[in-house]
Amino acid sequence: MAGIVGYVGDKQAGPIILEGLRKLEYRGYDAAGMAIGSPGSLRSWHAEGKLRNLEAAVRLESVEGTFGVGHTSWDTGARRSGPGRRGRAASDGIAIALSGKPSNIKALRARLGVDAGCMDAEVVARLISSHSGPWAALEDALGQATLEIEGRCAIAAVLRDEPDKIVAAHLGLPMVVGLGKQENFVTSDIPAILSRTREIIRLEYQDLAVLTASEVLVLDTYSRPVYRPVHHVLWDPIMAEKSGYKHLMLKEIFEQPRAIRETVLGRIDVETGKVFLDELGLTARELVRIRHLNVIGSGSSWNAGLAAKAMIEQMARIHVEAEFGSEFRYSDPVVDEHVLSLVISKSGETADTIASQQLLHHKGSNTIAVCNSVSSTIANSARGAIYTKAGPELAAASTKSLSSQLTAMFLFAMCLAQVRGLLSKQASANCARDLMELPGLVESALELSGKCKSLARTIAHAGKVLYLGRGAHFAIALEGARMLKELCSIQADACAAGEMRHGPTALIDGDMVVVALATVDERHRSSVMRYEKTRAQVQEMTARKGRVICIANEGDDRLEGHAHAVIHVPQTRELLQPAVELIPLQLLAYHVAVYLGKDVDQPRDFSKTVMSD
Repeated sequence: MAGIVGYVGDKQAGPIILEGLRKLEYRGYDAAGMAIGSPGSLRSWHAEGKLRNLEAAVRLESVEGTFGVGHTSWDTGARRSGPGRRGRAASDGIAIALSGKPSNIKALRARLGVDAGCMDAEVVARLISSHSGPWAALEDALGQATLEIEGRCAIAAVLRDEPDKIVAAHLGLPMVVGLGKQENFVTSDIPAILSRTREIIRLEYQDLAVLTASEVLVLDTYSRPVYRPVHHVLWDPIMAEKSGYKHLMLKEIFEQPRAIRETVLGRIDVETGKVFLDELGLTARELVRIRHLNVIGSGSSWNAGLAAKAMIEQMARIHVEAEFGSEFRYSDPVVDEHVLSLVISKSGETADTIASQQLLHHKGSNTIAVCNSVSSTIANSARGAIYTKAGPELAAASTKSLSSQLTAMFLFAMCLAQVRGLLSKQASANCARDLMELPGLVESALELSGKCKSLARTIAHAGKVLYLGRGAHFAIALEGARMLKELCSIQADACAAGEMRHGPTALIDGDMVVVALATVDERHRSSVMRYEKTRAQVQEMTARKGRVICIANEGDDRLEGHAHAVIHVPQTRELLQPAVELIPLQLLAYHVAVYLGKDVDQPRDFSKTVMSD
């Protein structure tokens, strides 16, 4: 998904737009473009690769103008993209920044007579131009164009003949208007403008926003004014910066204790363990009637859902299926009013998850959103929500968003068990105590950064890496493998430890590093049995010359001598342990990426918000 920034005001637009685009680099991109206007002039630039290439292109020419738009985008192999070619006047006097891709782009090309070599943004720009004329304002032309566009996207447009004005459209992907003094902004994500304003308007689906330096007018697609409230952004601009850390990812790894505390705060009575999820939107009676649960997500959110399956089934005794949004959306699920689905997405804008949610609603089934954005598409469409309180997450890799999702899922499992009469007062109080202790345990685990750094070389030079886990810990093994692949471009896989003999054992040799999750909750027989099985496997893998790194509990020396290295983490109850053992896996991936000289915050070919697959 592209990152969009637009500015109109009394200052030079170029530096402000470039600054905003730098704040959106975390979203992933491989090209960038910008168009700057002044009365009678509209010029545009485009460059492939990093934003610095666009900045270098702009420096070659005089860039003056007080309004404009820019975007970062996925443009691999393309030679041009809106907002236009480098150093040329924008085509037909119009330039647009486009996020997303119209699903009917082929039909639009055919209607407009545009060849396949034109990029999507240019096709949309020509569509807008086809509706313009001597008497049509830019907002009218864009409004008419949006009626022809299918799919999910967002657009910001400027016109040479209408200086000092930007028109933006929300067609299913986020667009935010920032309010300033004699200046206004539009962007696809708040961090781009947070250093300049904290007063924002969140556009809704099919809204048009007309921005000048002195006012903002929100319209529907038929140019009728509509009211949208002004919100004050609560999180500080410093939260969106590195705050002295070398990388955003490292900063956000170390913010996880705070993210967990914020997610728990106000939702649990510490003395009794009673859970309060006021935004859930379901009555206790409705929760009791649930006979099946789906947890639906993509990437890290699916891994959180897999861990949630273990939490809910063990505590609330309801059957749960963890579903990939990209698969579920094309299925014919057996659902009704007694089936509840948790749709998990950090941004609340993941296309496959949204499509799955729409399918469920069409079949008459309720959904609960688990996301970090109150105004997201998923949250607005759901019956209720559990908002995670991770704050802005700008690094490419999911870190604190996953920790807060795991915390939210544990709270939901407790709530469900309580209303169904399956969690006693004493058990609830014990769960609450352990949950309140979790941030402190995570803080202790963060002290393992040095240990993980010392093991980075071992993993970096491995030909293959395998992560092992059992039960809920398998979800964390999957997350460890995902991070290593995304950040380090290392072939990494995860395996449910009990399935090792069905193929993976044959691959173990001196070229393989195995990361085994071997924590144990001695209070539970099943946990002890899993641990003993894993311990036996560690010995077998070492005998096969595999280099095994174990994640074990503090004080557990039973793996010493059988593993290449043991990372000891604090111990907690079985269902909360994944949130603790996640920390060394994140730190390992981070330090390996740094050792290999990778771009940690903007990995190659990585897009922060997942579009349709």
